[in-house]
Amino acid sequence: MIKEAPVHMVDLKGQYARISNEVDAAVLEVIRSGAFIQGPAVKRFTAHLSDWLGSTEEAPIHVVPCANGTDALQAAFMALGLEPGDEVITPSFTYIATVEVIQLLRLTPVMVDVDPQTFNMDPTSVEAAITPRTKAILPVHLYGQCADMDAIVGIAKAHGLYVVEDTAQAIGAAWQPGKATETGRMAGTMGTIGTTSFFPSKNLGCYGDGGACFTRDAAMAERLRMICNHGSRQRYEHERIGMNSRLDSIQAAILDVKLPHLSSYNIARREAADRYDDMLGGHLDITIPFRDPRSSHVFHQYTLILGQAGDGPERRDALAAHLASIGIPFGIYYPKPIHKQGAFMDLGIPVGALPVTEDLTNRVISLPMHTELSGDLQTRIADAVQAGLAL
Repeated sequence: MIKEAPVHMVDLKGQYARISNEVDAAVLEVIRSGAFIQGPAVKRFTAHLSDWLGSTEEAPIHVVPCANGTDALQAAFMALGLEPGDEVITPSFTYIATVEVIQLLRLTPVMVDVDPQTFNMDPTSVEAAITPRTKAILPVHLYGQCADMDAIVGIAKAHGLYVVEDTAQAIGAAWQPGKATETGRMAGTMGTIGTTSFFPSKNLGCYGDGGACFTRDAAMAERLRMICNHGSRQRYEHERIGMNSRLDSIQAAILDVKLPHLSSYNIARREAADRYDDMLGGHLDITIPFRDPRSSHVFHQYTLILGQAGDGPERRDALAAHLASIGIPFGIYYPKPIHKQGAFMDLGIPVGALPVTEDLTNRVISLPMHTELSGDLQTRIADAVQAGLAL
C-alpha cells in the first residue's frame, strides 16, 4: 500500500528547498560579517521592500523594520502621540494583537462589525462609531484582501483621523490594482502608517520573528525609527520613550532573498485558490471566498463559510473533527471574536452587538494554503471536506 503524502497547512520546508542555496549563502554572509544588529543586510532589505511597495523619488515610502508585527502596531500608535482614553476604531474579527496594543497603550478600542462577504471592516459601522474622542481607524486587511480603503480614508479625512493599516495578512495586495490613486494602492501604503508581520507563515515570512512599519511621512518615519530603538537616534541620547524592537540581520537577509519571489508566491496562492473554487464552489453548504473586484487577493488564508447565516458552530466543528481524524489540517480564524475575550469584557460590548462578526466565528474554516500546494493534494483536501459535510 502506497502511503499518501502528508498535507501541511503551510509548507515552509518545501518552499525553503527551492531557495535553499540563496538563503544559506545570505545567512552565512551575515554570520561571517559579524553585523547581527542593524547591519547592512537590514538596510538592503528595507530599501528593496520600499521599492517593491512602489516608492519613488517624488513619493517615497519609508520602511522602518522592527522585531515583529505586534511591535509594529505598538510603534505606530506610539508615533501618533495619542492620549490615554483616545478612541481607535477597529474590527473585532481579527487576531488579538490588533486590539491588544490599543489597550496596552491605555487607548480605548471601539470595535465595529465587518462586511459579511469580504470579512473586512464595514465602513458604515466605522462612520456610526465616531465620537469626539475618536482619533484613529485601524483597518485589518484580513486573509489577504484589502479593506475598502477609498471609504475608510475618505471617512478619516472628513473627521481628521489617522489611519493605521494592519497588513500582516495582505502584503502584496493592491487596492484598485492598476489604478493610481491619491493615497497609493499597495496594502500598507494608503493610510498614515501601515504595519506588517514577517512571521514564518506569512506570504513574506522570515525564519523567526520580524515586522515593519510603512509611511509616506518622513518625519513620522524618523519617529518610528527612534521608538524602535529606545527613543534614540544617537547612542546614549534618548529623546522619547521607546522600545527595543529591531529586525535582526539574519532575518533581514532571509527576507531579502524571498522578496523577489513574493509576486510569484502570491500568484501561486491565487492559482491554488482558483482550484479550490472549482472543486468546492458548487456545494450548497459552502460559500467560497468572495473576491472584491476593487482589490487583488493574495490568499494568506483560503477561508470557507459553512451553512447559512445564523447557524451555530456545530456543522463547522463536525467538519473540523472529521478532517482532524484523517490527517487533513485546517484553521479556524477566529473561533471567538475579540469583544468576547476575557481580556476585553470590561469594555461592556453586549452579545449581539456585532452580529456579522459573531456569525462568522461560528461558521468559518480555513483550508491549507501555501505556495507548494499541488492539484492532487487539493483534490484530497476538497474530497475530504465534501465527505465531512455529508456525514
